Amino acid sequence: MAVNFSKLQEIIEVEFNDINLLKQAFTHRSYLNEDPKWGKGHNERLEFLGDAVLELVVSDYLFTQYPEEPEGFMTNLRAALVNADTLSGVARDLNFNDFILLSKGEAKDLGRGRNYILANAFEALIGAIYLDQKYSKAKKFIEKFLIGSQLEKIISDKTFKDPKSLFQEKSQALLNITPIYKLLEEWGPDHAKHFKMGLFLGHEKIAEGEGHSKQEAELAAAKNGLEVKEW
Repeated sequence: MAVNFSKLQEIIEVEFNDINLLKQAFTHRSYLNEDPKWGKGHNERLEFLGDAVLELVVSDYLFTQYPEEPEGFMTNLRAALVNADTLSGVARDLNFNDFILLSKGEAKDLGRGRNYILANAFEALIGAIYLDQKYSKAKKFIEKFLIGSQLEKIISDKTFKDPKSLFQEKSQALLNITPIYKLLEEWGPDHAKHFKMGLFLGHEKIAEGEGHSKQEAELAAAKNGLEVKEW
């Protein structure tokens, strides 16, 4: 698959010293099965590093910009900024779909699975930028393309409020019931686990949610539950 990584560098406004880091950031594990001679490795280690850099940059920004706000406010804002939906949305806006290296099978999945792949690639790119040009360049990239494009909208739409907390507040106030979450299903290898959690009020299942962690799946279930209950 021919990918124009020069065009990608123009889009993200980063010119790499080591272009192989950029190529690895956009290489999904599945691609190596079809092109074992690719030789760049997949992006999971870079994703691990990028996730940590992303958390630090966003935390530092919010801590500085909101000196009077409590921890909970900043925690919820950070969660809304770094979740898979937000990251995949930014990745789509940057046309990452044109550059990600996938197996033919993975390339057919344009739904929820693709969102996770794009979000992971976004984090892997941050890791690659950090390794290639250190913290300051990674910080500049995150502040422009993620914080700059998403924070105002998140605050305006109030999407930073934790759906689990909102659902619990509503269910206790309106029904006097505390919601509970149960694991319904889990699958996938250790490096890419996937979970499905159910949201229950008493014995009634209200909604389900999926994610790469139980916490992420619970948040998705709570978000779906708010829609089901029209809260």
